[in-house]
Amino acid sequence: MAPSHVLRCCQRGLAWIPVIFIALVVCWSYYAYVVELCIYTIPSTGEKIIYLVVFHLSFIMFVWSYWKTIFTRPANPSKEFCLPKAEKEQYEKEERPEAQQEILKRVASSLPLYTRTGAGAIRYCDRCQVIKPDRCHHCSACDMCVLKMDHHCPWVNNCVGFSNYKFFILFLAYSLIYCLFIAATVLQYFIKFWTSDLPDSHAKFHVLFLFFVAAMFCISILSLFTYHLWLVGKNRSTIEAFRAPVFRNGPDKNGFSLGFTKNIAQVFGDQKKYWLLTNLDYIFLFPTSSPFFPFSLPPLPPTLPLSLYPPSIKFSLSPYPYP
Repeated sequence: MAPSHVLRCCQRGLAWIPVIFIALVVCWSYYAYVVELCIYTIPSTGEKIIYLVVFHLSFIMFVWSYWKTIFTRPANPSKEFCLPKAEKEQYEKEERPEAQQEILKRVASSLPLYTRTGAGAIRYCDRCQVIKPDRCHHCSACDMCVLKMDHHCPWVNNCVGFSNYKFFILFLAYSLIYCLFIAATVLQYFIKFWTSDLPDSHAKFHVLFLFFVAAMFCISILSLFTYHLWLVGKNRSTIEAFRAPVFRNGPDKNGFSLGFTKNIAQVFGDQKKYWLLTNLDYIFLFPTSSPFFPFSLPPLPPTLPLSLYPPSIKFSLSPYPYP
């Protein structure tokens, strides 16, 4: 028991290495841009001020969204999706899968479940011992079931899902802006150092390397950001993009889509003024094109109107009034 516990602790420690690497790169990029480029290389005071103001705005938003993505705990199924004590004991005693499925079906009949396994069975996690809500999957790295799981990201050492998907999208957006701004403003000095128009100094290495690193990250982040914007527009997770969710009438890759506008609102909220901010004050529900989970999350907030949800879920929002 002890060796496995030690191994688990070591795995958790090693999982922070990608995050530490990114943090070190960001700290170096801050030093290289602010000190080596703006203070030691750029001669114009006005240019320095403009660059530093815009740089720090993008830097703050980038670090803020990255922090929120890392330290926002993934949302888990609530206790209503756990088997009652009697059914759990009966389930564990049963050896026949057919009998176990009958037990799960009885319990699931009172839950808003619309997705199934590929074989049409109730989705149950033996590890967490819960019936999986729609769009919920077990993350082996986090060792938990995560609501609307998208993927486990090693660069944030966290599971990206319902609770932090908006933060993850904003992290990609602000990191792309951060890298693009650095690459664009460093380019002219990169060329001057490269062609020896500027004398060799300790800043040369930092400026040259800063451009290469920013350009490299721009390319990789742009492809990932574009892909996730496409997923948001389709209301799909990465898992659902590779394997269509199975409903009672079969697989349907567009089963959770509410239309482009409402799909975006599912992630960013209905108030556009908050779309670029890493706040989650207006996202408390876990809506889909099937009834949402009335047990999993806090009550309906006034900032998220029922117009964002299809008619099929309005009955489950009772006793909330709706037009």
